[in-house]
Amino acid sequence: MDLIDDEGSAGPGSNAPEFTVSEISGAVKRVIEERFGRVRIRGEIGRVSRPSSGHAYFDLKDDRAVMAAVVWKGQVARLSQQPEEGIEVIATGRLTTFPGQSKYQLIADQIEIAGAGALMAMLDKRRKALAAEGLFDQDRKRALPYLPRVIGVVTSPSGAVIRDILHRLRDRFPTRVLIWPVAVQGDACAGQVAAAIRGFNALDAQGALPRPDLLIVARGGGSLEDLWGFNEEVVVRAAAESAIPLISAVGHETDTTLIDFAADRRAPTPTAAAEIAVPVRAELAARLAECGARMGRAGADRIRRPRQRLRDLARAMGRPGALTEGARQRLDLWSGRLDPALRGLVRMRRQQLQARPIPAATLRGFTARKRHAMEGQGARLATIAERQIERRSTRVEHLGERLDGSLRRVVAATSRAVTVQGARLRELDARLPAALRRIITIRREALLRLDRTRQTLGYTETLKRGFAVVHGPGGLIATAAEAERMPEFEIEFADGRLPAMPRRATKRSKPASKPQQKSLF
Repeated sequence: MDLIDDEGSAGPGSNAPEFTVSEISGAVKRVIEERFGRVRIRGEIGRVSRPSSGHAYFDLKDDRAVMAAVVWKGQVARLSQQPEEGIEVIATGRLTTFPGQSKYQLIADQIEIAGAGALMAMLDKRRKALAAEGLFDQDRKRALPYLPRVIGVVTSPSGAVIRDILHRLRDRFPTRVLIWPVAVQGDACAGQVAAAIRGFNALDAQGALPRPDLLIVARGGGSLEDLWGFNEEVVVRAAAESAIPLISAVGHETDTTLIDFAADRRAPTPTAAAEIAVPVRAELAARLAECGARMGRAGADRIRRPRQRLRDLARAMGRPGALTEGARQRLDLWSGRLDPALRGLVRMRRQQLQARPIPAATLRGFTARKRHAMEGQGARLATIAERQIERRSTRVEHLGERLDGSLRRVVAATSRAVTVQGARLRELDARLPAALRRIITIRREALLRLDRTRQTLGYTETLKRGFAVVHGPGGLIATAAEAERMPEFEIEFADGRLPAMPRRATKRSKPASKPQQKSLF
C-alpha cells in the first residue's frame, strides 16, 4: 500500500489517510521480510552481549554501516562458530524489524568464519589469551613415561591414522592400546575430543579397564577449517588439565594447532607420535644383554680383586724368621769378640807393668802389694766382665722376647686380615649363586611376559575364539568376490585346515535399484 501520496505532503483538509505508529511499523516489517526472506550477510562482529535469558545479541558492521543481529537461546548451542567480537563472519538468517526500538535486525541461525585471514586473526587472539593464563608454560609440561604399559589414542577409528599408529607400535614395541573413537572434524569434533581426554583421566588405575600411562591425540592433515576443532578452547583446556602425559599429533609437520602448545609433547605426524611413545624392543634387548655382560664382569672382578690383594699382602709380609736373623747375627758377633777383648786387655796391662824398672826391695814390697792388688783387680775385672756379659745377655734375651711378641702380633694381625678376607670371599661365593638365580628368574619372567604378549597379539588366539582364515594359492583371501574367482582354497581353523571350493551361483539376483537421492532443500 502507498504510505505517502505521490502528489506531495498532506496539508489541512487533504484526503491523505492517517496511520498509527503500529501500522507503519507493521508495514515496514512486512516489506522487509517479503523483500529479504533469507539472506547471508558478511561483516565484522562487534559488541557481543549474552544476557541471562540465554539469547546472544551482537552487531554486524563494515566500514560504513552497522546492523543489529540476534541468535535465539535454542540456536546458540547449535552454532558451529560462537559470536566473538572482532572476527569477520558470514551470518545466515532472515531480516526483520523490532518495533519497540524502531530498528531492523538479523535473526541469525548460522555463523561461519568469513575467510582464512579472519580465522588466523581469531586463532592468534585466542592463542594469546590462553597463553596469558599460563596454559602453554613449559613448567606445566610433564615428562613422558619411558615404557608405557597402556597407551590411550583419541582419534577416528575408521581412518588411516589409527592403522599407522598401531602398525608402528607393533614394529617398535608391542603394547596395549585403548582407542576412544571421536569425530576429528566438524561441529562435534571439539566436544568429543575434550570428553575423550577427560574420560581417559577419569578411569580408575585399579579398575577393570586400565588407566593409560600415555595419551595420543591424532589426526591426519587437512585444511585450517578441517583442523579447527583442535583450536577450540575446550580442547586446549582439557589437554592442559590432563594428569596423563599427552602427545599431540594433529595434521602434518607444517600444521600447527593450539592443542600442540598445551600438550606435553608435539609430534609432527601420527607415525612420529608412535615412535616417541615407545622405544625399540630390539635395542632394549641388546642393551639388556650388554648390561648383563657388564654385571657378570663386575661380579668376577669383585671376587678377583680381593683375592689378588690378599696374595699381594702375603708377599709383602715376608717370613717371620727373617725378622730375627739380624739380631741373632749381631749377638753371635759380639759374644765371639768379648772373650778376645778381655784377654787382650789383661795382656796389655801385664806388659805395662813389666816395662817399668823397679828396685828389688821396692819391687818385692810392691810386688807383694801389687800382686795382692792385681789379684783383687783381676777379681773385680772378672766380676765386671761377668756383669757386662750378664747384662748383655739379659738385654739380648729381652730383645728376643720383644721381637717374639712383635712377631706374634704381626702374625696375629696378618692372620686376622687373612681370615676377614677369606670370610668376605666365602660370603661373596655364597651370595653369587643366589644373585645369578635371581637374575635368571627375572630374565625368564620377562621372556615369558614377552611370549604371552606375542601369543595375545598373534592371530592364532583369534582363531580359538571362532574365527577362521582363508588361504588361496596366492596368499590370504579377504573378500567373497575374490574367493569366488578361486578354483579352490583352504580354510584355517584353530585345530587345522580344510580344503574348500566356492559354490557357484546358477543365477545371480538382480541388483537392487539405486535409491533416489533426497533433496537437500
